[in-house]
Amino acid sequence: MNEKFNGLKIGIAMCGSFCTFADAFRQAEVLSSLGSELLPVMSFNASSISSRFGTAAENLERLENICKRKAICTIEDAEPIGPKALCDVMLVMPCTSNTLAKLAYGITDTPVTMAVKSHLRNGRPVVLAIATNDALGASAKNIGFLQNCKNVYFVPYGQDDYRKKPRSMIAHFDLVPKTIEAALEGRQLQPMILPPL
Repeated sequence: MNEKFNGLKIGIAMCGSFCTFADAFRQAEVLSSLGSELLPVMSFNASSISSRFGTAAENLERLENICKRKAICTIEDAEPIGPKALCDVMLVMPCTSNTLAKLAYGITDTPVTMAVKSHLRNGRPVVLAIATNDALGASAKNIGFLQNCKNVYFVPYGQDDYRKKPRSMIAHFDLVPKTIEAALEGRQLQPMILPPL
């Protein structure tokens, strides 16, 4: 696996599911350790909202330190990703229900949605690591739609707390590298739905 990742240009686009930031940062570190070149992107919410999972400044700094470069935090800075072919793969991690809906409906009003739109123009893979409380509710139709879109792949996911949050599902973040590897081969890593986390 290391050879496939060495020098691979991966966009790391983070949305505002703050409770999964620790998992996302860990996987970004794994990808970096495999030799990948990481391009950090943050949604407006991810880069500006502080929570009990860290201040906005701390989260931004951590992502930039892992990726060893300044993060893209504006729509205008995300737009050249496609024209300049800056990424081989765009990884949206975590991908919230809000971003899922915007991607499904072609809405481009955040740095992350612009990064994905710009990247897709090159026919290169987008990998989504979902984290949403309504994956089995209002977001189900968007997930289903995106699963049928060319060049879009999902990190396998499962229910994270089926007793307290029966509609909630989160990606198995430890499968990010394997999902990227499969996506580069044009296939969805299976099984896509796994037992609860």
